[in-house]
Amino acid sequence: MTNTRSRSTLDVGLLALRVGVGGTLFAHGTQKLFGWFGGHGLDATAGAFDGMGFKPAKPSAALAGISEAGGALLVAGAGTPFAAAGAVGAMVGAASVHKPAGFFATSGGYEYPAILGLASAALALTGPGKYSVDAALGHRFTGSKAAVGALAAAGAGAGFVVARRQKAVAAAAAAAPAE
Repeated sequence: MTNTRSRSTLDVGLLALRVGVGGTLFAHGTQKLFGWFGGHGLDATAGAFDGMGFKPAKPSAALAGISEAGGALLVAGAGTPFAAAGAVGAMVGAASVHKPAGFFATSGGYEYPAILGLASAALALTGPGKYSVDAALGHRFTGSKAAVGALAAAGAGAGFVVARRQKAVAAAAAAAPAE
């Protein structure tokens, strides 16, 4: 059984995690969508996505940006399992791009998207805590069924996108002239 002090500490910890992860995701998403925070905006992001094998590039870039900008919902603790699952899906896609470089971000690896995705999954499963819009609304949509369903849908969607990207990358490699 959790005592009052440890429950309060847990709720503050969840708030801190939501603000850190959600704020980071929001910044990255708005870089992609609007060019905020030194980003390049949707058209340039779509060009980069095309080069990485995401087809169709512009809708893929927009969906990634929207999923990440949903970090604002994580900060507020609103629709937490769904906002977190969207972030998980986007981070699975990002990790797939970085996977060939290994784990560590210093080598261009998938460390950064992996930790953002795992933290987002943890928020989907734990819920937002007491200091959240979801709590103020009585946690109507934050139960374990919502979390598991949202994460399953995100996993299926991410699996589809990653598989489609891998086919596009393989096709481009096959079509490239041998050196």
